[in-house]
This record gives sequence, C-alpha cells and structure tokens, in this order.
Amino acid sequence: MVFHPPERLPKLPPVPDSITLEEFMSNEQYGRYPLDQSRSPYTCGLTGKTYSAREVKQRVDFLARGIGKRLGFHPHQDTAWDRVVTLFSLNTIDYIPFTHAVHRLDGIVAPASAAYSASELEHQLRSSGAKALFTCTALLDTARKAAKAAGLSEDNIFILSMAGDTGSPPHTTVDELISQGRQLPPTPPLQWAKGQGARQVAYLCYSSGTSGLPKAVMISHTNIISNVLAGCVGEAPTRDELHITTQVALGLLPLSHIYGLTVVALVSQYRGDEVIVLPKFEIDSFLQAVDRFKIRRLNIVPPILISMMQNEDKCRQHDLRSVKFLYSGAAPLGKELVQDALKRYPQWRVGQGYGMTEASPLVTSTDELDVDIGSSGSLVPGTYAKIVTPDGHEVTAYDTPGEMLVQGPSVVLGYLHSERANAETFIWDEDGRWLRTGDEVVVRKSAQGNEHWFVVDRIKELIKVKGHQVAPAELEAHLLTHPAVYDCAVIPVQDPRAGEVPKAYVVKVSSATAGNPDEEIAQALEKHVQDHKANHKWLRGGVEFVDAIPKSASGKILRKDLKERERARQREEGAKL
Repeated sequence: MVFHPPERLPKLPPVPDSITLEEFMSNEQYGRYPLDQSRSPYTCGLTGKTYSAREVKQRVDFLARGIGKRLGFHPHQDTAWDRVVTLFSLNTIDYIPFTHAVHRLDGIVAPASAAYSASELEHQLRSSGAKALFTCTALLDTARKAAKAAGLSEDNIFILSMAGDTGSPPHTTVDELISQGRQLPPTPPLQWAKGQGARQVAYLCYSSGTSGLPKAVMISHTNIISNVLAGCVGEAPTRDELHITTQVALGLLPLSHIYGLTVVALVSQYRGDEVIVLPKFEIDSFLQAVDRFKIRRLNIVPPILISMMQNEDKCRQHDLRSVKFLYSGAAPLGKELVQDALKRYPQWRVGQGYGMTEASPLVTSTDELDVDIGSSGSLVPGTYAKIVTPDGHEVTAYDTPGEMLVQGPSVVLGYLHSERANAETFIWDEDGRWLRTGDEVVVRKSAQGNEHWFVVDRIKELIKVKGHQVAPAELEAHLLTHPAVYDCAVIPVQDPRAGEVPKAYVVKVSSATAGNPDEEIAQALEKHVQDHKANHKWLRGGVEFVDAIPKSASGKILRKDLKERERARQREEGAKL
C-alpha cells in the first residue's frame, strides 16, 4: 500500500531540472518571494548585522567572481568534481550565500560538522576531493591540521567572518573575495541541458545512513529544489489562514546539517522569511535573540526544549510572546516533554518534522493547524511512502508498525563510492525506487482526519525484551518528566533471561538531588518507569549517572558511544572475576 500526502495540501508544482539551486533561490521567475518585499534573509543574532535580499544576491555574484579567480574555477571546463569545496564553519550570515556562490561556478559544496576533529575533517577532505577549505577563526586550528594532513595548501584555506572576530585574519576572508570580485567581469551564465539539475551534485552531506560509518550523500540541485518547494507549498494554506506573509525564524541549528541547511535556511529564504543566525546554542544568547528579534518560529532539536524547561527562571526574564510555533526535528520529541512545554507556554503550537539526509531531508511535517502531539506530521507534497514488516509484507492498516520506505523527487542520487551502501539503502520494486529509512513507524489519523506518521525509533536501536520491542526514545521522554532528570539516554544491555533489557544513563538536576544518595535517586527513577510503563519496559538494566549525554551536533543521542562504554564496563568487571 502506498501512502500519499493529505488531499488538502497543494500538489507539488513542476520542479525545475535545468538550473542551479542558486538560480532557483535568487530568481523570482521560479516562484520565490519577491526580493524587494522579502525580509533580510540572514541576520546575526549576536550583533544584528544583516544584508537585504537584493544585497545578498549581489554579494553571491561578487563572491563567485572572487572564488573563481582565486581558485581557477572555470565552469565550462572539466566537471563539477574538479570544483569541490569543503565548508567547515560555525553558523554565519554568509554560510548559505557562500554555497550559492560555489553553485554559480558549477561547483559542489561539502559541508562539514563544526564538531569534527582534525582526523574526521581530514577524512572528509580526502573522500570528497576538496580543492579548498572555507572555515572560521574559531575552528582554524583544526582546519589547518586537517588540511595539512590531507595535502591541501594553506593558500586554499579561507575565512568566513563571525561576530567577535578581532585582528587581521591569517587567511583571505570572504569579504576580501567579495571586494576583489567587484572589480572582475561577471561569471558567464551556466547553460545546463534539460535534466542536468537532477543529475548534478549540489551538496555532499555526510550521513551514517541506515548503518555503518559516515558516507558522502550525493544531493542534486533538483533534490534540494524539490524539497524547498515541498516545504513551502505544504505550509502555504496554513500561512494564508494565519495571515503570515513573512516571519522571523530561528537559525541556531548547524547549517552543516541537512535540517538546518534546507528546512531552516533555504525554505525560509525562498519564501521571504528572515533567519536569525546564532553560531551555537547558549541559553542566554538564545533567549536574548528571541526577545530582541521577536522570533515567531523556533526551529529546534529536543535538547534545546529540554534546556528551556530546565531553565524556566531564565526564560521568564525574557519576552517570548512572539513565539507561536515550535518546530522540532533531527530526533524524536517525546509526548511528555511536549505536554510539559504546553503547560508552561499554552500559546505555543508544537510540531515536528521527520526526514533524512538521503531525502534532502523533509519527508513528513506538522502543520500548525493540524497538530497531533507525538506525531511527525503528514507526508509533504510530492513524497510517497510504504511501511514494510520485517518479513517483507506491506502494511495496509493503521497502527501497524514497520519500516518506512520513501519515494519522491527529493530522494538523493546515492552515496559516493559506496555501492554496497547504495544497494542496502535504495531498493526497487514494481512501484519504482525506494529509500529504506531504517526507522520503525506507525500511521494514525489525526482529529482532522489526516494521516499522521509516528516515528517509534531507529530499528537498529530498538531493544528486544523477551520478543517485545522497546523504543529508547519512549523511555527517555518519560524519564525527562521526572524532576531529578536533566538529560538521559537509554540503551540495551545483555540479559541471560530476556535477551536484552533497558538501561538508563542519566544527568541529574543538581538542585533537585542535592543531599540524596545516588542509589535512592536511581530507585526513584526505576519506580517512575514502573508506575507508568509495561513490565517489559522497566529499567532492569539499572540507572547510571553521568556528567553528560554524548550527542551529535544536530542533537541526536550517540548511543553507540554509550554502548561502547557499557561493553568496556563489562570487560572490566569480567577481568575482576
């Protein structure tokens, strides 16, 4: 059975397939909100520095000229693979415009997580074949080490300016390239053949996929364009009903991550919104930005909402009345956490989106006027899905779990140099090519009669207790409602009778646990689960207290790190016997 987007949503319009993403984003001919009526696309949340939409378009033009001259990038020579550039930076207002400048040169951008170590960045430089590295001063030491190890000349390292930069940068800056570009002749327009946008890579984004080490995902220009259109037309009816022409959105999530790149930045820019850019999450600067810029839409990940709930006193010191919609992604947002947030902020609507790098990324999204707490919303226009059970049968009924398969124009070209991963992740049947998500889902109808998708958890993360499946995300969401828990993660541990049982790693709230022995707190948390969850979901693996839960830059819990910690503990205990 193939599931479709709700009938109430507009159909996905024809997707241009012979232009770059840069032209799609800057040319009103392709439906973007008029430049002169748009808000400033990107504004620094620390300093207020910004450029108008038309100024951004001009800066992209000049920057393309400067980069082309400096790096010898000639669009009509060689291929796009000879013009791969790695972008290793914290969020800045020039982050997205820089990527557009590279696209104007018929090049490829490989965003790198700002959390990378030098060895991780070196791997990406080598695997992508990067010819240059753009970074920021805060990450320059790591960038230099990685570039040296990868054999990349320091002459090909460049700097994106950020708030707080002082002195003269040791490398050429983006602003200097723009100044140089002003004096150069225009870059010749690209003349792409029909379908070239669907074949040519725009971004190399690194993802673990459904298994294994991070791999370079080849995302075409048309993949991204289709996802931007899906995000815009899917929300258009509600924006009309709420009389939203343009709005101010939070740009805190890493722009190197596909969620921040597409859903937060590109969708907002295309529809004329303003993105308030922050380099990283700090509760004080975050709240100050919401207050100062009157942000309406908070694009977040679950840890940010958790921090808000844990810092209620600080939140009260700021005017947050501008916030109407809190939109979470990258990891499941627990129902209990949402209910807690709505008790404190009843004027909010809280929704989620679901996606993958391999889908560019948006697959499902919550409509502001059709919220079903705990769901990740409905399929976005142009996207179709199936649910398949472990034995390969297609699900045809609601509330029946299985793996989600996805199809649509935003499903990417595949992984670079990884045929095995391609064969495992992208499969064919009589209905065409499908993306295996690796996530267990169920579909239910909302009060308004629309199909909503509930993501249970990663299939590979599910804990198997005597044949029962236990989703770590469900237990984590429940534990977070306990006043002693600041943060937590749940993993499986081996058990001779049950096969596996859940174990919780917990970061305590110091003010709520002071003077209480860890053993008593652990017992209270175990009882908290026992009082509300089925027997097979109890924390029979115990509770262990830690200083921090390991997470990726996008907020996903790195359970593999905790599993390795548990294996090390078991080895140590075994050695003592």
